Amino acid sequence: MSDHLLYPEKLPRRSQRWALRLLAIIGWQVHFAPLPGPRGVIIVYPHTSNWDFPIGVMAKWAVGVPIRWLGKEALFSGMCGAMLGPLFRRLGGEPIERHASTGAIERIAQHMRDADWFWLALAPEGTRNYRANWRTGFYHIAMAAKVPLAIAYIDYATRVVGVVDHLDLSGDIDGDMERIRTAYAGRQGLRPDMAAPITLTPPK
Repeated sequence: MSDHLLYPEKLPRRSQRWALRLLAIIGWQVHFAPLPGPRGVIIVYPHTSNWDFPIGVMAKWAVGVPIRWLGKEALFSGMCGAMLGPLFRRLGGEPIERHASTGAIERIAQHMRDADWFWLALAPEGTRNYRANWRTGFYHIAMAAKVPLAIAYIDYATRVVGVVDHLDLSGDIDGDMERIRTAYAGRQGLRPDMAAPITLTPPK
């Protein structure tokens, strides 16, 4: 793991060095391995606190890789959107209509396939509050787009943000989820009791 530890003096851009040093001031390190290709899905777990977002954004700046994320449409429209929408877009945010779910996975997958570079970060829990399982969208998007999956964590136990492990999904959901559970073993959110078990939502 230490082979992937980022050091400010080895980063090429001032913005990366600044972000990494700011994280160091508050006690955090970043471990990062180059992403395996120009397109993919990054899952972020556990997600139990509002603090995950600013820490994750600073880590994103430190690694210097464009990463997109999906947010509910209300964040990008209306009064909230007028004030914060441009900032969220600059941070890589893209709106999604949660109630217009039909075909959403294929639309995202096609958008990903058409892009020269498209890494999409998703929190499979879908909420900071406890739920009994993960949502399945990340898995179906990665399978539909035929892209790898990157494992990202914000580990408050060690104060490490990491994106090191990458998986090629096989379509064997049980086997793939077991590999994901192994990759996340020991990682702890700010509120460990709020972390969802690493199991997928049962089919209806």
